[in-house]
Amino acid sequence: MDIELKGVHLDLQDETKEFIDKKLEKLDFAKDYIVNLDFTITKEKSEYVLEAKLHFRWGVSSVVKTNSFELYEGLERLFDKLDSKVRKEKDKIKDRS
Repeated sequence: MDIELKGVHLDLQDETKEFIDKKLEKLDFAKDYIVNLDFTITKEKSEYVLEAKLHFRWGVSSVVKTNSFELYEGLERLFDKLDSKVRKEKDKIKDRS
């Protein structure tokens, strides 16, 4: 699984990168299914826009997005949504086979 982190209007600190790496452990169950995962964190005037683009091995792409006034709170929500999305997609594939 290839992972790309991009910050728009902000520099990603090492602590933020470590936090994301730690949260990615929740998705270990699906690392064989995900080809790449692109994170974009945008700092707007008063909030953060967090977006993750998932590309699955079977050609499906998905975008998960959330807004938050706090960066780490937003990352928590983003990873909860990611976890849900990946589980749903994985179940769909299991049902078809």
